[in-house]
Amino acid sequence: MKLFLEIALLFKRKALETIRQPVWIISGLITPLLYLIFFGPLLKGLNIADDNVLNLFLPGILSLLAFGSGMGAGWGVVWELQSGVIERFRVMPISRFSLMFGPVLRDVIIFIIQALFVILIGSIFGFDIHWAGSAVMLLLLSMMTAIISAWSASLGLIFQNIESLAAVVTGLQLPLTLLSGAMLPISVGPKWLQIIAHINPLYYTVEASRTLAKGTINSSAVLYAFLIIVPLTVLVLGWAAQVYRKAIS
Repeated sequence: MKLFLEIALLFKRKALETIRQPVWIISGLITPLLYLIFFGPLLKGLNIADDNVLNLFLPGILSLLAFGSGMGAGWGVVWELQSGVIERFRVMPISRFSLMFGPVLRDVIIFIIQALFVILIGSIFGFDIHWAGSAVMLLLLSMMTAIISAWSASLGLIFQNIESLAAVVTGLQLPLTLLSGAMLPISVGPKWLQIIAHINPLYYTVEASRTLAKGTINSSAVLYAFLIIVPLTVLVLGWAAQVYRKAIS
């Protein structure tokens, strides 16, 4: 019970920070909306085996939104280290898991709010909403946000400076994004690219999201995604908790 109360309080703390600066929520929506408005129509001229290309494109954009929603967590941790906030936490009787998971939960909730908005806007452009599949898709993508948020925050504690953190995070972000097939299905690419893509967890979330967006829940793509993302979520959160315990002791 104490753990849940701590997580709720730390979530509230980070949520209030976001409410005071709503520009971060708005800026996070700009990129997916620009892709939807300006890039989406270009796909209609391509020979893709789908009657509605938005049903392929929008789930990919949501996957990138989930991926990017947790990416900035490390920057916040570095700022708290430099401003002395983390130092105050050292003497407080708070679970280190709570310190890690409260902000992660904030990132997940923000992603869900943004994703729902993108889905509604997408429906105006012709995206077919299947609410059951979309709910499972948001669950899957929320775990991806949690993975990236916990990973980024932990790297912030490890490196303790913006330069090193940025080098690692941005250095991995581009190849993972390109190998995810978010913009176009990897299946339209060469065989060697398809093989490499299978080592990328984001690829499985994109493929499953496209299947779920069509309302199909019982499929191998969805099964594979959950078999990979659920254990990865547990492993990353466990590792992040250990990093927090060692760094804030």
